[in-house]
Amino acid sequence: MSDTTHTQDARAAHGSGRTHHINKPLFAITGGFIALFCLVALYDLDLLSSMVDASFAVSAKYFGLYWQLLLLATFLIGLVLIVLPGSKALMGNLSTPEFPVFQWGAMIMCTLLAGGGVFWAAGEPMAHFLSTPPYFGAESATAEVVAPALAQSFMHWGFLAWAILGALTTVMLMHYHYEKGLPMAPRTLLYPLFGDAAIKGPIGLIADASCIIAVVAGTVGPIGFLGLQVSYGLNALFGLPDTFGTQAAVILGLVAIYTLSAATGLSKGIQILSRFNVILAALLLLFILVAGPTGFIFQSFFSGMTTYITDFFGMALYRGEAGVFGDPGWLGWWTVFFWGWFLGYGPLMAMFIARISRGRSIRSIVIMLSIIAPIVTCFWFTIVGGTGISAELSNQGAISSAFEGFNLPAALLAITQSLPAGFLVSVLFLILTTVFVATTGDSMTYVISVAMSNEDIPSLPVRIFWGISMGVMALILIYTGSGGISKLQSFIVVTAVPVSLVLLPSLWDALRITLAKGREAN
Repeated sequence: MSDTTHTQDARAAHGSGRTHHINKPLFAITGGFIALFCLVALYDLDLLSSMVDASFAVSAKYFGLYWQLLLLATFLIGLVLIVLPGSKALMGNLSTPEFPVFQWGAMIMCTLLAGGGVFWAAGEPMAHFLSTPPYFGAESATAEVVAPALAQSFMHWGFLAWAILGALTTVMLMHYHYEKGLPMAPRTLLYPLFGDAAIKGPIGLIADASCIIAVVAGTVGPIGFLGLQVSYGLNALFGLPDTFGTQAAVILGLVAIYTLSAATGLSKGIQILSRFNVILAALLLLFILVAGPTGFIFQSFFSGMTTYITDFFGMALYRGEAGVFGDPGWLGWWTVFFWGWFLGYGPLMAMFIARISRGRSIRSIVIMLSIIAPIVTCFWFTIVGGTGISAELSNQGAISSAFEGFNLPAALLAITQSLPAGFLVSVLFLILTTVFVATTGDSMTYVISVAMSNEDIPSLPVRIFWGISMGVMALILIYTGSGGISKLQSFIVVTAVPVSLVLLPSLWDALRITLAKGREAN
């Protein structure tokens, strides 16, 4: 890492960043909207629920197809970039990478998985196994549906999900920020369409506000769910009361971890936390591979991946029996929900990846995001979810009984406790998922602060404010009951509507930038 970066991070860690650089209108819009959401939840949760449900239905119905096409196009165009001569160009005005490959990959891997990858890895394959996705239509809970169940999980957490987090937008942000001097902010993604009006006008303000609100919603959701899930786990494992007090203690501890991490900067807390998490995850996966149904896991991974690839376009473009604009039904509560969640993260995640990818080529960034990270994620889902399916096939009800009512933490604990040293493995998984969510909390706190202050190294007070604010919002929504957090999860899909429009120019501009790099090299 360069001495300059060390100096910048050290300066920011000691709070010398200046708060007068805060974009005050942006702060007022985002902070005001979040406060309003919490106040409505406290005042009348039923009113909030009806508003969110109506907005969710409209978003899923009218934007679902656009999102499916956007994610598919982003992935395919990223594959084209890889083979272009310009993809060899190093980005970020550095001739050597700022972070070694393992640390760089660890910080990236912890982004998407942290949003719920531990509990979803246990729950989603089991859900599709017990209730076959309509695209496949096979008999549920049989050996024949194992590959389709995993393939559907791979569709939701694989190539398309990862590509939208920055395969194209990272290239744009690194080009415009480090080479053209434009802000490291979502508004810069609209520069190809609107020029300076996107940077200085109301269009940019709306773009930044929409993207920040989407990320806050997408991060507060996992923070709140972690409080609920870890509290459930502590009750099941240690007999601690599963009450608001326990949930609040978990969330406050989490907030302390990720706020401290974000405050110390990229070269310290965020990097250390990510590296710890990846090592712990690798050790747990290795243990499950050895102690669990090893043959079944490998067989299921390859059969699931084969189904995923052969049915890739069919699953990616599946619109259900209701037609293009009919009742979204299954599609809305699965694929469209996930696409909305990941889309909402897209611009700010690209900012984070752009910040940690200086000195790397376009090709290496796209390969890491669109190919390597998705394959690792799919294997992760097979190890955790496949172990659960194997236990269910051997002993009907072993996992499904605990999972009844879509109880994600119960499914995870049922899987981990079916293994040798189940109690210890269960405790380690609770630690793992806590640190996973902390890695999302610190990276998103960092980039929200960057977008809010238009500085590569945002001031310490701004980082602390956003870190604490997201924790407080999670506490308020949990206080209203688990319904508050559930509504926030649905609201994520609504916030993705404007964000998906901000992402649109990346489809042609990343290609244009890469082609221009190729001409420069010649």
